[in-house]
Amino acid sequence: MYENIAVFEEKYIELEKQLIDVEVINNSKLYQKTAIEHAELEPIVMKYREYKDVAQNLEDNKELLSEKIDEELKEMAKEEIKEDEEQIVKIEEELKVLLIPKDPNDNKNVIVEIRAGAGGDEAALFAGVLLRQYTMYAEKMGWKPEIMSSNEIGIGGYKEVVLMITGKGAYSRLKYESGVHRVQRVPETESSGRIHTSTATVAVLPEAEDVEIEIDMNDVKFDVFRASGNGGQCVNTTDSAVRLTHIPTNIVISCQDEKSQLRNKEKAMKILKTKLYDLKLQEQNKELSDQKRSQIGTGDRSERIRTYNYPQGRVTDHRINLTLHRIEAVTDGDLDDIIDALITSDQAKKIEHMDKAV
Repeated sequence: MYENIAVFEEKYIELEKQLIDVEVINNSKLYQKTAIEHAELEPIVMKYREYKDVAQNLEDNKELLSEKIDEELKEMAKEEIKEDEEQIVKIEEELKVLLIPKDPNDNKNVIVEIRAGAGGDEAALFAGVLLRQYTMYAEKMGWKPEIMSSNEIGIGGYKEVVLMITGKGAYSRLKYESGVHRVQRVPETESSGRIHTSTATVAVLPEAEDVEIEIDMNDVKFDVFRASGNGGQCVNTTDSAVRLTHIPTNIVISCQDEKSQLRNKEKAMKILKTKLYDLKLQEQNKELSDQKRSQIGTGDRSERIRTYNYPQGRVTDHRINLTLHRIEAVTDGDLDDIIDALITSDQAKKIEHMDKAV
């Protein structure tokens, strides 16, 4: 492991020299690329240098013990050796986390698709709860949430809704939300006290950049229609709603939330690009070995990942057996405890695979 980190340190030193090179400074694109690469290596190199300092101190103290010294110095050396050994174990664990392969999509914006599952109107209402949850979480993180398209049922619920969240690192935290979310509560649509179980599915997709996905517009069928509100009531007298059909994949995107046809088309194209990019990622993941897939995968989207139990006031994430008894806070966007625990679990699994591969 340390031989590999030594290579990182050599590269880091080389990049430092490049950052003060006049030719690099005068080339803005090259300078930006070099600066990003330098910044990515920095935490690994700094931690490695800390490791080397502690390891050298440990070696010096062990040598000191082998010499003829008084008892007081011996005890001081023994105490430092104990502290150094504990520190080295800690640094080694931190280095393992830093060496986990980075997901290239982690810093990207995300598109969150929420669809009502089993449970009729109650499932649609739960989809609305999840939309609010992610919107509030995004705002707490300083990100920008924006509804891209929606299909409302008229009582505060959604058959489906697509939310764009713009902000650095959005995918790195929200990617763990993909899967089936289950709710257990007395339905708002019923007066009886029976507890019902409903579901909604969430898919979190990294936003595609133009350089990653090119769309042949000959493959896209473009339709316009009049936007309509709940119950078919016309809310627009012009054909501003847009439907895009990608013929090769049969992906259909509809957008009618904006009054402008052009704006709806832009939103639909952004969603289409992201869906095509997601298909590309899935195909790439299928070609990888099981070990590599475990390092980058975020779970099956058909997997039941979380239960929101209102009568007991608890939220349980089934992947890590974590239960929090503060459902209102969680649905108000307080997701950090859950996401932090999922990240820690994910890192532990990846370190385990790294150790087995060594």
